[in-house]
Amino acid sequence: MNAAQEREALLWGLVGITLFAATLPMTRLAVGTVDLPQLSPWFVTFGRAAVAGLLSVGYLLWQHRQGRLNVPVRAEWPLLAITAFGVIVGFPLFLALALRHVPSTHGAVVTALLPLSTAVLGALWFRQRPSNGFWACAVVGSGLVLAFMVWRAGGIYLGAANIYLLIAMTTGALGYIGGARLTPRLGAEQVICWVLVCCLPLTLPVAWWFAPTQPGAITASSWMGFVYVSLFSMWIGFFAWYRALALGAVRVSQIQLIQPFLSLLFAVPLAGERLDMTTLLFALAVMATVYAGKKMPVGPAGRPA
Repeated sequence: MNAAQEREALLWGLVGITLFAATLPMTRLAVGTVDLPQLSPWFVTFGRAAVAGLLSVGYLLWQHRQGRLNVPVRAEWPLLAITAFGVIVGFPLFLALALRHVPSTHGAVVTALLPLSTAVLGALWFRQRPSNGFWACAVVGSGLVLAFMVWRAGGIYLGAANIYLLIAMTTGALGYIGGARLTPRLGAEQVICWVLVCCLPLTLPVAWWFAPTQPGAITASSWMGFVYVSLFSMWIGFFAWYRALALGAVRVSQIQLIQPFLSLLFAVPLAGERLDMTTLLFALAVMATVYAGKKMPVGPAGRPA
């Protein structure tokens, strides 16, 4: 990857991460809490995919009229299924289930673990060989973010919520890399659109089944959260993120280290949280590891990095 491609990958990655950063507080708004529940986590998961899937039908039809439609071949369908399992069902469902029980600040732990998981899968799937220095920066950065989030949340929450977050992290990384493998031929936009359209026979009926029986009883802020995760978290954000991962999955994955802190910035106006000096210091430390990791060599498998 040359310098121009690296800059492009990092730019697209930053756009995607910025859009994804509001996913946690917006999901929290959508599902509510145990004491004040709003939309069902199942409706949020499958409803947002159904909305994005219907938009994707229109997008693919427009691409067809323009003569730019890329139809998946038989060998690509398993990757489409893996991607769908990760980003349509696994990550959003288990994240929504967890956020019913824990605040979004604690849920941001999952975004702290995603860079390392994405980097490992990216190195294996794309046959890249990061240097020891790169891995050291990734581990240190992830450790900083994890330590901060544990401190910020007031300790580790035991029980089902942490299991949900662990599953969300693992399936999310798998979906990211699966989509990145498809992007070079299908294109970033068409990858997520094909995944969403193929899932419509599942997402539409499940969303209808779990839809609120009294929509008027749901708060406006909850519906706002649902609209956001449908348009940006489930659709537009992937346009940028898959394009970035296809250009350089291992290196771009480190940008995710910044996502928890962007999530906190978005949570200030949404949840009324205070951004203190400790948060800023941790953010600067993590950004320093991202910058250092960016300078570390990453080479193809079989060649010393």
